Amino acid sequence: MPVKRKTYDVSAEADMTPMIDMTFQLIAFFMVLINFAEDNQDQRINLPQSELAKPPEGMMESPITLQLDKNGNVLYDAQELPLSQMRDKLAGEIDLIKRREKSVKDATIIIRADGKTPTGQVQDLIQVCQELSFEKFALRAKQEAVTASK
Repeated sequence: MPVKRKTYDVSAEADMTPMIDMTFQLIAFFMVLINFAEDNQDQRINLPQSELAKPPEGMMESPITLQLDKNGNVLYDAQELPLSQMRDKLAGEIDLIKRREKSVKDATIIIRADGKTPTGQVQDLIQVCQELSFEKFALRAKQEAVTASK
């Protein structure tokens, strides 16, 4: 007697809910991480405006952000320090760079100076950094809003 085989209707529909949930979680994750530029900002520093200012191009290797307020103090590592103490603090940064087997000359010093900071104090900060063998510098300014001409 012939054996009858049962036939089953196999549908290949997958539940897409977990995949959609994961997609939205990844979108939310990257939205939180995407804004690294805001991380190194302090509300006490009001950057000067410049029409030559433009966003940075790409990531910098070993960036060190120094913020100079209008009184000539440097905001660094959650501390407000006089310029005279920056040599010791930057020496600690040099040790960290060398431990990562990188060159001090490849590190970039990002200077965010308040618009009311005298230019001489910015130059003094750059000079201290140069004495410690730093060569790359980036000065930050606000990009001026483009106004429509009438």
